[in-house]
Amino acid sequence: MKKSDFHFDLPNELIAQQPLAQRSASRLLLLAAHASAPQDRQMRELPALLRAGDLLVFNDTRVLPARLYGHKESGGAVEILIERVTGSHEASAQLGVSKKPREGAAIILGDGSIARVLGRDGEFFRLRFESTDPLERLLPRLGSMPLPPYIQREAGSLDEDRYQTVFAREPGAVAAPTAGLHFDADLLAELAARGIDSAHITLHVGAGTFQPMRAERLEDHVMHREWLNVGAELVDKVRHARARGGRVIAVGTTVVRALESASREGELKPFAGETRIFIFPGYRITSIDGLLTNFHLPESTLLMLVSAFAGHQRTLDAYRHAVEQRYRFFSYGDAMLVWPGPKGRESGIENGE
Repeated sequence: MKKSDFHFDLPNELIAQQPLAQRSASRLLLLAAHASAPQDRQMRELPALLRAGDLLVFNDTRVLPARLYGHKESGGAVEILIERVTGSHEASAQLGVSKKPREGAAIILGDGSIARVLGRDGEFFRLRFESTDPLERLLPRLGSMPLPPYIQREAGSLDEDRYQTVFAREPGAVAAPTAGLHFDADLLAELAARGIDSAHITLHVGAGTFQPMRAERLEDHVMHREWLNVGAELVDKVRHARARGGRVIAVGTTVVRALESASREGELKPFAGETRIFIFPGYRITSIDGLLTNFHLPESTLLMLVSAFAGHQRTLDAYRHAVEQRYRFFSYGDAMLVWPGPKGRESGIENGE
């Protein structure tokens, strides 16, 4: 398949620039297993759309305030977007600057400390932060929330709360697992009251998730790396849910990537480490029975993952319906509950593994 096979027309005004007043007030597009057309529902209806014994799997990563501002020794402004933290004082980052700095160059931060350029890995720069504070303390002090590039405004105090899930607990992401943003305490309580269980994986979403796909042939695309942890407790919960006839529903594409990366020979096992798994139509997803996800960018790897689960044409038809019905798109947008479509032949790529 080609990248252009995943294009759809999206009016700019449908790209959500602000969160709704309440997390669970979003609309929900239901793509049922046997329905002929998508159904327009509300996120608050989710408990009624699931059944007792089902298991929702969330990503509990916590977004770092990963956008920093500084200047070169010559005075030129520099914007730093951390892609991933690689050590207590080191990180990989994108740099917004008029002229790319050379190895050894200093970027002076707001408190006078220095981020030293160690080298370059493709589009990302390796930085060492010459500060007495490790990054876990420096970023909250100097950084701001790293809103995605399609949100055309500066991050504010509201984003410190709303660009973070209510169950976030493991710091390390530089982009939110956005399907989880729809859940508030009341919705989680209602799900639990109906006998719907929950569990967590951790996958630290990197800034590479927003990188445009440049290869036209899907097989030529190289995915960015992300760190994940699928623990033994999660694996046990999945087994118990399946044993009692429950369904496993991933809350977000990051959960699918984590579970598929931890699945070997059809069996989910505990796993902690990096993944570059690339899931697109033809890949057989075996770790989940349903998917709750936001609406993704045209020609993006996330849209390809959803298409692998729901079916290519079925997914694009649902997206066209969402555009026609004026759904809100991307991180602060609405959601879609997807039950699987017909499975294709088994294939897929795990780049570099």
